Amino acid sequence: MGSEVLTTEVSNFCIRELPSEERPRERLMRAGAESLSSSELLAIILRTGTQSENVLSLSSRILATYPLPELSRASVADLMRLPGIAEAKACQIVAAFELARRLMGHPPVDRPRLSTPSDCFAILSPKLTGLRKEHFVCLYLDTKNRLIHQETVSIGTLDASVVHPREVFQKAVEQSASAVVLAHNHPSGDPEPSPEDLALTRTLADAGRILGIRVLDHIICGDGRYVSLKERGLG
Repeated sequence: MGSEVLTTEVSNFCIRELPSEERPRERLMRAGAESLSSSELLAIILRTGTQSENVLSLSSRILATYPLPELSRASVADLMRLPGIAEAKACQIVAAFELARRLMGHPPVDRPRLSTPSDCFAILSPKLTGLRKEHFVCLYLDTKNRLIHQETVSIGTLDASVVHPREVFQKAVEQSASAVVLAHNHPSGDPEPSPEDLALTRTLADAGRILGIRVLDHIICGDGRYVSLKERGLG
């Protein structure tokens, strides 16, 4: 009797009653999808439970009936035989697995490996040539120095750009980047670094060390040429 009451209470609680840090969606945003259990991930896909069962309990019950390999092959009709699963929820589950199958069959994304400053300049030059204002761009890399993402972090004036470490490293954390290459253009066409460029590089490198994200280089782009602070021994 007591255990039946307890089970009912657990099944009936509302997700909103959980502390925010324990809710699946909030945990995903904070710690990443890999930190969630399969039932929590499924709960995010389903979004809502039923009048008598919260979505976490519903997701656990689905996985108890259909472990992941079987769930990936289940049809809409199969899933609708489960109590609490109507057409909309069944379609959501089937669509999620179909997307996963299509991804597995998709050719891998080409992630160029940036081994030298000239490799980086080849990526940056089309983006930064001919601009009338300073643009500060970051190239985010994985552990093998392959390009994950590039982002224009700041657009400044004719001769300066204002960059805060938060803006640089927030995207690095979001992309799970291991390293970052900093870059900006000099609208004058002369890529020689200024004292402000050197000071900013030191500030960002220090911030990266605290976060465990390496600042590999700071490349200043001019007209058809560049300066690598790493090559100059200034980075």
